[in-house]
Amino acid sequence: MLKTDNLSLHYGGSQILYDINMTADVGQVTCVMGTNGVGKTSLLKAISGTHPRSSGNVELDGETLGVLPGHAMARHGVGYVPQGRDIFQLLTVKENLETGFACLPRSEHKVPDEIYELFPVLSDMSTRRGGDLSGGQQQQLAIARALITRPKLLLLDEPTEGIQPNIIQQIGRVIEHLRDKGDMAIVLVEQYFDFAYDHADRFVILRRGAVIQEGTKDTLSREDLVAAVSV
Repeated sequence: MLKTDNLSLHYGGSQILYDINMTADVGQVTCVMGTNGVGKTSLLKAISGTHPRSSGNVELDGETLGVLPGHAMARHGVGYVPQGRDIFQLLTVKENLETGFACLPRSEHKVPDEIYELFPVLSDMSTRRGGDLSGGQQQQLAIARALITRPKLLLLDEPTEGIQPNIIQQIGRVIEHLRDKGDMAIVLVEQYFDFAYDHADRFVILRRGAVIQEGTKDTLSREDLVAAVSV
């Protein structure tokens, strides 16, 4: 579903990513791992169009996409949940969800029942402002908003950061449900090792902006992964 070919990215005069080649298949969770500052978030930004890549290609569902802004990538089927969530603080939960309609034809401007089945708290708090929600509730809202766009590829950046354990467990169940549906590829950036290991099918390890290791859970041992992501 997702394939990157020699993807590189710069911030000003500094190169952050070096010739990233990776794949993420439908029906699988591909986890991008590494220590802080190795380029994990930058990779998701480059794929999502939030920060334009400097060179290389992104292929989605067999189509090579040019250097497109985030809203255009969303229309091509890329759902992005950024680190920090970036929900609209003054909009209600319902209004935050409806911002995802911009990627859809008018006939599909409806919040699917599945959203509220996955995240019941959003139904209970639909009229509350986003800024009044707890961190865990905001994270659920951010994931739900991305799902409104009906993505082929879902990018999740640190979904467990600062979240209470019971919400982490719920987010894990949601990721498993989405994977098992078999209609999207999921790329997960996650520092919480146990969560990443439990939910990933495939791993991509970054160091200094480059891929140093890649493989499935069958081919990479837990011990090797721990060593690869340790300082």
